Amino acid sequence: MATHDRPVDRGRRKARDLLKRLGQDHRQARVAAGLSLRAVAATSQTSQSRLWRFEHGLIEHISVADVGAWCAVVGLDVAFRGYPSGDPLRDRAQRDVLERLRVRLHANLIWRTEVPLPIVGDLRAWDGAVMGRRPKPWAARVEAETNISDGQALERRLGLKLRDDPVGHLILLVADTRNNRAALRILTPGLQSLFTVPPRRMLAALSEGLDPGGNGIIVL
Repeated sequence: MATHDRPVDRGRRKARDLLKRLGQDHRQARVAAGLSLRAVAATSQTSQSRLWRFEHGLIEHISVADVGAWCAVVGLDVAFRGYPSGDPLRDRAQRDVLERLRVRLHANLIWRTEVPLPIVGDLRAWDGAVMGRRPKPWAARVEAETNISDGQALERRLGLKLRDDPVGHLILLVADTRNNRAALRILTPGLQSLFTVPPRRMLAALSEGLDPGGNGIIVL
């Protein structure tokens, strides 16, 4: 990733920031409604000190139910949702399939993992990258998939990454499972047109340290 900020640390920091903003919103709504801390605390069955700490961003451990109740008393609805940000944690199966590709590469090729997209502040990364110099300098990004469950979602995700990082080839590295082979047989038209280099030719070029010449799928 682009920085040493771990996903778990980033998630906790964002959650603290969210709670702080909610506390500020709560205080503004309470004051605007002419309600005292005592009145809101009594109605929501909590202590004034706990409510005061919430409004001033000084409380970290709090239940969603409490936040919902406190905000409802001052006329606010609370909505939480998750949305795509960075890439998820790489699991053991994903690391294993990346290693199976790495050992197939020619010794002259450069291999990297977790290669960030070239956009400041973007948390996404390619699972890997291969770089070589034969017959001329070239590079290929690697996206590893251990379980293809939604071809359209995969197409959208790859499309967005390629839009934001269009330089070089793309290797879709797929774990060799019955489910994935079945999914590959019914790839979306968009993915079929994206990956034009046959798997055997792609893997043979990488094994010889050569430019594969385009995008391709490798099943290992």
